[in-house]
Amino acid sequence: MRSDDLSKLVLRLTLGILLLMHGIFKVQNGIGGIMGMVASTGLPGWLGYAVYIGEVIAPILLIVGLYSRIAAVLIAINMLVAIALAHSGQLFMVTGNGALRLETQYFFLFTAVAVFFSGAGRFSMNSPYNN
Repeated sequence: MRSDDLSKLVLRLTLGILLLMHGIFKVQNGIGGIMGMVASTGLPGWLGYAVYIGEVIAPILLIVGLYSRIAAVLIAINMLVAIALAHSGQLFMVTGNGALRLETQYFFLFTAVAVFFSGAGRFSMNSPYNN
């Protein structure tokens, strides 16, 4: 076992599980607000349903290690759209305790980029060691 494969597993699981929690919340509580934000930009509101791809399907793919690079790209796109639609005025804002206001969004975005570049590793369904 190589430590970089274990690191890739931890990275995938962390991103996948934490983002999936956001997706589950949206499944349980709906995405009406997101659809409204999308519609307010002139795009069809139904495009808001894409949040389920970026926050439910892609995280599940990451967790199991199936098409991890594609899932990471979907998550990165999802986060870029979320930042553009809901947080564009907060890009460099700092909270009262010194944290970036968008640290969670940045975490999801840049962790997805890291997974894209590093790949899924040995402990994944797509690993050549599993064939």
